[in-house]
Amino acid sequence: MSSIPPPAYVHPGPPPEPPEYPEGLPPLKSGADLWKPWTAWLAIVLGLAVPLVLGIFAGVIIAATGGDIEDKLPAGVTIALTFAQDAGFILAPILVAGWLATRARRLDFGIRKADRPWIAVAILAGVYVAFIVFSAVWVSALGIKDKDTLPQELGVEDSTLNLVLVLVLVTVVAPIAEEFLFRGYIYRALSNWKGALPAAIISGVIFGGIHLGSSPVGFVVPLMALGVGLALLYHWTGSLFLPVALHAFNNSIAFGATQDDWAWRYALSIPGAVIVSLLGLWLIGRALGDRPGRAAVVSAP
Repeated sequence: MSSIPPPAYVHPGPPPEPPEYPEGLPPLKSGADLWKPWTAWLAIVLGLAVPLVLGIFAGVIIAATGGDIEDKLPAGVTIALTFAQDAGFILAPILVAGWLATRARRLDFGIRKADRPWIAVAILAGVYVAFIVFSAVWVSALGIKDKDTLPQELGVEDSTLNLVLVLVLVTVVAPIAEEFLFRGYIYRALSNWKGALPAAIISGVIFGGIHLGSSPVGFVVPLMALGVGLALLYHWTGSLFLPVALHAFNNSIAFGATQDDWAWRYALSIPGAVIVSLLGLWLIGRALGDRPGRAAVVSAP
């Protein structure tokens, strides 16, 4: 008994070309182009609200259980709240960006390689040299002799655990969280208003301002200048990795300068902080992914 052979398979050929974008419609924009300038303030408020609410809650619990908080919370609680603040600095822009564009992507925050890596590194070096020169002139002109006492206030001298936690917090977590909020979101949202330079100045001033409670007053203006430089570095390279690396490098040096017996550890702490902070930002980018949110079809300018 014979059977009928199946018909020969005919290859359908290459897939059809994607349809052209119809003429006359508004241009497609990235998710970051939907970030309204006023949402920069919303992101700051949400980011700062996390430690504020948790701090009040912690103070109430300590007082209710008979603890004595005096003028400040215990060092361990303060360290935990600072970690919570940095977590808020990461979550707040993701939530706000998601509200505006359905889903935040890593590319919207600039979590990508720089287009010209060696030129980007040269720009990074130039920004940091300019910051060092400005800071030296500023400190010399005003006769500032204050030192950063934040590590001591966080209890680095109380235990080895506190020392390690504060080291990670200052040199790794803070650079990732602050760059993600201030450059990745705030600068980017403000640049949709009046362009790069005004956005860099405003975001830099805000960046320096939030350090009023944790740094000597005389250092606030240099920190504002650093914030402007980091924003321009982000603008010129298109990558958030460069500001995070520079921020981690600077914080590592600043932390080491507060520790009398830390000099020999520079060789490990500085490159270690830079590498780990870059890895942390990469992991955040992996979590965000590349899938776009709702189409950023906005009105043509």
